[in-house]
Amino acid sequence: MPKTDYLHDPGAPQANSLVPAVAVVVRDNQGRVLLIQRTDNGLWALPGGAQDIGESVSQAAIREVEEETGVRVELLGVSGIYSDPGHVIAYDDGEVRQEFSICFRGRPVGGTVRLSDESSRVEWVPADTLSNLRIHPSMTKRIYHGLSDGEPYVD
Repeated sequence: MPKTDYLHDPGAPQANSLVPAVAVVVRDNQGRVLLIQRTDNGLWALPGGAQDIGESVSQAAIREVEEETGVRVELLGVSGIYSDPGHVIAYDDGEVRQEFSICFRGRPVGGTVRLSDESSRVEWVPADTLSNLRIHPSMTKRIYHGLSDGEPYVD
């Protein structure tokens, strides 16, 4: 389902849903970050997605990473909570989501990198090359907060 992210855009459509979602900044032993190139918009992003009924946010985070990348992870903590009402995501089915996203830090514990319906590419990306990729500013913010050792970001 194609989507368009709007960040503090006065021309953005009004949100009509609020969905709990997760993302994970997964780093390997070399400090590289696990990223996907999304099939719905072509942008690079952290693996993640919506929490399903019947699962916790940590279960959702672990599931989403494995579904989108093939990598199994262990969560190490929360790096941020993102709920900026100025960031909405419009889907082609008419949903306009103000996403409530909890971002975790994680490390790989198994699995094999593979593609999914949501990822056209999956790569371990050196942190110093992130600026070379097409990443939405809202996702860049999550990545850099996840790479820092500071307290969790909350907005």
